[in-house]
Amino acid sequence: MDKGLRITVDGPAGAGKSTAAKAIAKRLGYLYIDTGAMYRALTLKAVHQSVDLSDEEALDRLAAGTDVRLARPTRPGGPYRVILDGEDVTEAIRSPQVNAAVSQVARVPGVRAGMVDRQREMAGDGRVVMDGRDTGTNVLPDAEIKFYLTASFDTRVDRRYQEQRRRGFEVDREAVARDIAQRDEIDSHRAVSPLRKAPGAIEVDSTALTIDQMVEEMLEICRRAADDQGPASGAR
Repeated sequence: MDKGLRITVDGPAGAGKSTAAKAIAKRLGYLYIDTGAMYRALTLKAVHQSVDLSDEEALDRLAAGTDVRLARPTRPGGPYRVILDGEDVTEAIRSPQVNAAVSQVARVPGVRAGMVDRQREMAGDGRVVMDGRDTGTNVLPDAEIKFYLTASFDTRVDRRYQEQRRRGFEVDREAVARDIAQRDEIDSHRAVSPLRKAPGAIEVDSTALTIDQMVEEMLEICRRAADDQGPASGAR
């Protein structure tokens, strides 16, 4: 896998994007870029500063004055760190409060434009796995491999609920379900770069797959694409 592929992984909340993308990047020795973490970091700052999330101009100004970057792991095999204005916020951006607000921030056109510029710059010349909701449609539409992950609504709710519990947050499953339903609605109907399957994207339904099965299936597609020296296409 030395041909410098650009791989995008999109899909709704709880479909397994981040888990799969991180595992694939690690196995291939590629850079992992979590675009959602960048929007989460800005959302965390907005919440802490009590910015009105319905005020697009205020969010534009906040984004323009914010430094968000992804730092490589401090140890082999460790997680990438999310740095907000020089502070490590890797864990803080996964709170239920941020979960509930991030789609409101991410739908602002000015915020998205600035973030996309940074994401494209980080992608550089390739050897990158990027996950989010518009990486294949907007950020890297000419990526060699584009995945679109799906899962049933109940599966996505269960995954997000268990994730929050593992992180030590006290959450109610019904509240998680409401949050995911709201995020689906906002992400799918926002005016700029709505969530949708990119042309040529490979759809993987992870409802009945273990993480290992999902990753192996996606890796096999990546290997074939590298051997063919061309983009992958089709659907699972």
